[in-house]
Amino acid sequence: MLALLPFGMPGWAEALIIVVIGLLIFGRRLPDVGRSLGRSIVEFKRGVRGLQDEIESESRHGGGGQLPDDPGQPRSETSKPAAKAEPPTGGESTV
Repeated sequence: MLALLPFGMPGWAEALIIVVIGLLIFGRRLPDVGRSLGRSIVEFKRGVRGLQDEIESESRHGGGGQLPDDPGQPRSETSKPAAKAEPPTGGESTV
């Protein structure tokens, strides 16, 4: 790591210069970037809150059952797999 930074870590003066250059280059776009970042964070929090509310409501109302392929759930008559078709034996000919 020392080979990458032969002069040491940048101090507060260098950091300030980098920030000023960044503001000069991206100054007009920074408010838009901040605004869109804020909207993204708010939308993410809404989505997480919606998922939490959905999970809590499902747990309060009993969950609504298990998945049909769950081994703990007995299969109903309509969910039985179809019988396999046997391939023709080829020994008998129909002329």
